[in-house]
Amino acid sequence: MNSDVAIIGGGPAGLMAAEVLSAAGVPVNLYDAMPSVGRKFLLAGKGGMNLTHSEPADRFAGRYGERRQQIEALLADFGAAVVRAWAQGLGVETFVGSSGRVFPTDMKAAPLLRAWLQRLRHPAGGGPGVRFHMRHRWLGWTDDGRTLRFETPSGEQRVQARAVVLALGGGSWARLGSNGAWVPLLAARGVAVAPLLPANCGFDVAGGWSEHFRSRFAGQPFKNVAIRFETDAVPAFDRQGEFVATQTGVEGSLVYAASALVRQQIVRAGEATLLLDLLPAWTPERVQREVAHPRGSRSLSSHLKSRLGLDGIKTAALYERLGKDAMNDPVQLAAAIKALPLTLVAARPIDEAISSAGGVLFEALDSGLMCEQLPGVFCAGEMLDWEAPTGGYLLTSCLASGHRAGQGVLDWLQRAK
Repeated sequence: MNSDVAIIGGGPAGLMAAEVLSAAGVPVNLYDAMPSVGRKFLLAGKGGMNLTHSEPADRFAGRYGERRQQIEALLADFGAAVVRAWAQGLGVETFVGSSGRVFPTDMKAAPLLRAWLQRLRHPAGGGPGVRFHMRHRWLGWTDDGRTLRFETPSGEQRVQARAVVLALGGGSWARLGSNGAWVPLLAARGVAVAPLLPANCGFDVAGGWSEHFRSRFAGQPFKNVAIRFETDAVPAFDRQGEFVATQTGVEGSLVYAASALVRQQIVRAGEATLLLDLLPAWTPERVQREVAHPRGSRSLSSHLKSRLGLDGIKTAALYERLGKDAMNDPVQLAAAIKALPLTLVAARPIDEAISSAGGVLFEALDSGLMCEQLPGVFCAGEMLDWEAPTGGYLLTSCLASGHRAGQGVLDWLQRAK
């Protein structure tokens, strides 16, 4: 089969590249290993489809850490405001939530995806619609490097294309198609790839939780707490929110927000210690005063509940980490309430993570996201070497990179004429 452009991967990045090309009148064939496209997109929208974030552009770009410069260049063409306008063009109105996150008014991903696919199949200008080929698992290239190989229900198929966009996802959520199987295929062709690592992930605590704590509190949230994390005695993270105790450690939004820093520290030092503030609205002096208040015949647990409002998982965590002697020392107890050490020793497996870090290095790509080692082959989405916290940043950058790759293909085809 011959194709002007082959896009491999039917997630947001691949679909956006297809939209750019289709709108320009370029015939596109899109291939995906799954029975339908956008599976991770749909799953991510089950709790409310977080499209992007409304915060100022400078702060938005700062969410990408070491890859800020590269992602900021992509966002210049397809940033948060453009994402909202794009959704509106599909008939999906959006609103800004109390956290600054942007959602469709119905909070659902499926209507947006349906409208998007309809537009891809039947472009407004009447040009060639995108052709979708499901259950086509990419196997790499033939030995001469000129032809794409796909495993299909009817046997292996081979496709030649003038340009290829790879939008194969990272390494998380393998059951939805993002399994990182593309890494050795690109590495074998000389493309520089950083190892895929879990991002927006949970962590195991040192020594594990006790059976008592695990049996009673695994799955329970720590609400209205703050986490502080320091590296070389320098505050690197300090934020309020909530997270959840798991069978082996911790996960949830506040932990995910710190996950890149924590993972990097574990790689460097073998462990990372978070300081958990159980009463972030209270000053240390107030906590010390209330802890030291005479409790008479009341138990310590009753005292903490009546004087400080601490009970349940928060009190259990104090007992878990401090032990009986420290719990009965007012000075140590008060200090722990404001800075309870929580040592983490390992990230959870990548397939449990919301997203992944690592991937094709930007240094291996040109400004249009074409591989320097593979002319005519472009990369987009989570398979690029970047990471971001949840909150709309992941999806926005996937869309932005797909848009840039689509533009890069158009430029490549123009130059190749």
